[in-house]
Amino acid sequence: MAKGYWITTYRAVSDPAKLAKYAVLAGPAITAAGGKFLARSEAAHAYESGIKARTVLIEFASVAAAKAAHDSPAYKEALDALGDGADRDIRIVEGAE
Repeated sequence: MAKGYWITTYRAVSDPAKLAKYAVLAGPAITAAGGKFLARSEAAHAYESGIKARTVLIEFASVAAAKAAHDSPAYKEALDALGDGADRDIRIVEGAE
């Protein structure tokens, strides 16, 4: 079974305090669901139409595990804390085998 990868790109942060509250809740919710943070930083380089935005890459055992983590009550609590504090793009993709 191929691994699942959750990729988040931050387009804008409008409320750093809400983002901080989100981070306190999201990290433990994601790791408790089996997620492993592989990268959490602004892009070192951006090519073509890329933007040097903050990007988060999380590895899961499968796409189903990544989706379950996102849809979990613990992560919902983190999303509620974030509210409108950031504009993000979240994708879950299947890894190459």
